[in-house]
Amino acid sequence: MGASKTKRMPRAVREQQMLDAAVRIFGQRGYMAASMDEIAELAGVSKPLVYLYLNSKDDLFTACIRREARALTEAVRAGVLPGLSADGQLWSGLRAFFDHTARHPDAWRVLHLHARTHGERFAAEVAVMRAEIVAFVTQLIAAAARDAHRDPHLPEGEVAGLAEALVGAAEALADWASATEGVTAKQAAATLMNFAWAGLGDLMAGRPWSAPESAPEEPDADPAVQAARAAPVRAG
Repeated sequence: MGASKTKRMPRAVREQQMLDAAVRIFGQRGYMAASMDEIAELAGVSKPLVYLYLNSKDDLFTACIRREARALTEAVRAGVLPGLSADGQLWSGLRAFFDHTARHPDAWRVLHLHARTHGERFAAEVAVMRAEIVAFVTQLIAAAARDAHRDPHLPEGEVAGLAEALVGAAEALADWASATEGVTAKQAAATLMNFAWAGLGDLMAGRPWSAPESAPEEPDADPAVQAARAAPVRAG
């Protein structure tokens, strides 16, 4: 009797196994220290097969970035349910972000740490994801302002700036949460919600913070100018 034939694994499934292994190794060791031999061993395949499917270490790393960026973006979008109040939408979006980064710490390190520090090609891939998330948050803030009052006093540039600040704070807090023992995704989201909504809530209600009408004049750095200003004025 001939040897029994084993069923071949579909290419798409095998490739996802390779990407799973690569994300774990890249996330834990970084791009430079990651070994293709180690990735192949963890995936349960030969190194030549990894090269056959994904061409090179650079292409493998790029494929990891793209997959994990797409997964994070989709998680945040799916987390914001329609019909919620402004604070409910922000809360659900933050929960989705922190839940995802907590469940996939290796993927988060690939995106936020390693991809940004190993060349413009990889940093550009992450920038595309970040721009998409910022644009989504910008839409949320603008929609919340419109729903709060029909004539919102939030210029487009200010809304975009608020979204940038919020996304940046979320990224920094995700790093802090992953490095701080005992901090849950819910706690991290609540921390940022408490920090952000105190200001955003007033904006939604049409109560923006205003700078003082007059500020003390800043001293001139030139000692000669300071001396001239301080000298008494003589009558002619």
